[in-house]
Amino acid sequence: MDKILIVDDTPAVLQALSLLLEIHGYDVITTTSPVQALQYANQLRVSLVIQDMNFTGDTTSGDEGKELFYQLRHLDPHLPVILITAWTDLEQAIELVKAGAVDYIAKPWDDQKLLNTIVNLVALGKANQASEKLQRQQAITESTKSIANNVGLVYASPAMQRVVDMAVQVAKSDISVLITGANGSGKEKIAEVVQANSLIPDAPFIKVNCGALPADLIEAELFGAEAGAYTGANKKRIGLFEAADGGTLFLDEIGNLPYSGQTKLLRVIQTGEFQRLGSVNTIKTNVRVISATNSNLLDAIATGEFREDLFYRLNVIELHVPSLANRVDDIMPLVHHFLPNRELSLSAENALKSHLWQGNVRELENGCKRVAVLKPIGVIEAEDFALSEQVNNRLEPTVAKQANAGPTKQQLEIAMREHKGVIARVARHFNLSRQALYRRLDKFEIPY
Repeated sequence: MDKILIVDDTPAVLQALSLLLEIHGYDVITTTSPVQALQYANQLRVSLVIQDMNFTGDTTSGDEGKELFYQLRHLDPHLPVILITAWTDLEQAIELVKAGAVDYIAKPWDDQKLLNTIVNLVALGKANQASEKLQRQQAITESTKSIANNVGLVYASPAMQRVVDMAVQVAKSDISVLITGANGSGKEKIAEVVQANSLIPDAPFIKVNCGALPADLIEAELFGAEAGAYTGANKKRIGLFEAADGGTLFLDEIGNLPYSGQTKLLRVIQTGEFQRLGSVNTIKTNVRVISATNSNLLDAIATGEFREDLFYRLNVIELHVPSLANRVDDIMPLVHHFLPNRELSLSAENALKSHLWQGNVRELENGCKRVAVLKPIGVIEAEDFALSEQVNNRLEPTVAKQANAGPTKQQLEIAMREHKGVIARVARHFNLSRQALYRRLDKFEIPY
């Protein structure tokens, strides 16, 4: 049932409008307080707001209603707001309609006209939501939905869709794949997509974190060792390449592999042959190598920390996983995945979408785990994620100072043009929350 929020300081008006709307099948929420109205709009996912312009006795300026209207707009730019008042100021009405108010009605109102307006606006809102949902669904084909579900990959962004499409495309070959991206962005999941769609989906898929391999045991870990090959080797040990024979070996954080290990890895990739530590017998292996890194291997090559010949052996095809900050459409699907059957306020959603997410999906998952423990029931608010503290801790003093000063009107206008008016992108450009960006746009009278 569609929820309609009515905000008016006159109980008789609230009662009359409630009766009118309830008999026509709407779920009505009423309040005389602008503060409580914002709380309701934030938490209850209302479809439309009908608000008065004055909430204090003998006040006719409309300033209170104007402030509430802009606060509602900051909370949800798409929320339809109908302004209704006995004191009609044409100039103010034009200003607020330009700012996004859908109608401005004088008291006493015409019941039928008001009902028609509400019916049309609610239907339009549903149509817009359905259209946006359809566009997201069309961007992700049924086949790739199945692929994603099989490996537990949750996403809705076109950027991630392109990565998945390419992963599926290269999966059928046996060439080496290098997956790049920041820590926590989902590189391992993309490796799983490649494996699941390869010609050997049921073959061994061995994962190893190269940074966790002890330098003095790298050879034994990768290629195995005969009994007595080193102190403590009491029995024959099977290495990772031997365990992955006929399947895939996923070398995570390949940039952390010591140089000596890189040399040995290059040989087995080139020849498909290796020897266990302490043995003279050559073992043939058929292993596809998928590697991943969060570091810039070209920089490591320039400093002599990574072998150039190994890089080109590993990087036949590169799949780059964008950071979560560049995949805003993925944030809420991930939140609902980590916090199933939980309801978030609009301010919480806005805060999550404008957060920097330097820890990417892993940071988001940890934040959701925190909320699940500390706020197990009730509507989840922005402060439950403690995002502002994390942002402030990350910013260097000079950056924080610039953020507090805020962008100029010219900077905002340039950014709005560059990002084609997409508020989320502009907000990230200046490290601002959406609410802070809206306030600054209003201050400089920049349309959005």
